[in-house]
Amino acid sequence: MTTTYKINELFETLQGEGSFTGQPSIFIRLQGCPVGCSWCDTKHTWEVKDSLQIPMKDLLSEQQETENWAAQSAQDIIELFKKQGFKAKHVVITGGEPCMYDLTPLCQLLESNGYSTQIETSGTFDIQTTEKCWVTVSPKVNMKGGYEVLQSALMRANEIKHPVATQAHVDDLKQLLEAHRITDKQIYLQPISQKVRATELAIKTCIENDWRLSVQVHKYIGIE
Repeated sequence: MTTTYKINELFETLQGEGSFTGQPSIFIRLQGCPVGCSWCDTKHTWEVKDSLQIPMKDLLSEQQETENWAAQSAQDIIELFKKQGFKAKHVVITGGEPCMYDLTPLCQLLESNGYSTQIETSGTFDIQTTEKCWVTVSPKVNMKGGYEVLQSALMRANEIKHPVATQAHVDDLKQLLEAHRITDKQIYLQPISQKVRATELAIKTCIENDWRLSVQVHKYIGIE
């Protein structure tokens, strides 16, 4: 049975966060997420409504964020890259919560066609992907949806990228890392909404803990 993916957006840009900042990338944004982060900047991806399924050609022509989605197989996605004339060879699968899907078939096909793959996930669902795939876990602690961050997700992560606005967010991350005995991961702090106080806190905390700063470069320079 062919796995299909509910796509909300598909576009080419620069990765603006984490280890691959500045990397030309193709973003596949999947529809659906029950985690419920209050500061989420993609709330239009939360619900999957059957009535909002549209053809992929119509989705690609949209000029603004919507809850619409299109179903595509891994092979469909590869063919779309070619039709769109995308040049980037790094693919970022995000959401929504992409790990609600089995991403193994998609990543296998992408990698066999010369692409590198990356997943951005909350860490609240099992991560099903290839060994080569770069996994970014942005752990969502005590969110409205009530999902717990899985140890298996933290262990699989190549990097942990944590949104922060207050000291409580920093404390949540430290408690999570301690509880799961995570000591060997690359840690990024990412200020929420580019607020000055959040950025100052993140800088201070990164220096104190030898962590790294992720500043959402795409938002500063005004690209998608």
